[in-house]
Amino acid sequence: MKGLRTVEIQWRKSSRSSDDADSHCLELAQRGGEVLLRESDNPDVVIRTSRAKLRAFLDGAKAGEFDHLA
Repeated sequence: MKGLRTVEIQWRKSSRSSDDADSHCLELAQRGGEVLLRESDNPDVVIRTSRAKLRAFLDGAKAGEFDHLA
């Protein structure tokens, strides 16, 4: 992605994600005040968000608000 060189960013994925080569997972990173999100099988597409927005989403996920999507 233009402006985001992956060598500068340390991506992290859940410990519940598989290490298999065929495994696809979501990865997160922090860059400055932003939180970055991408899919491991499409790393060139990066979504930028704030810590506050990510926190609101995670709180909703923990509360089961998105269970119907999984």
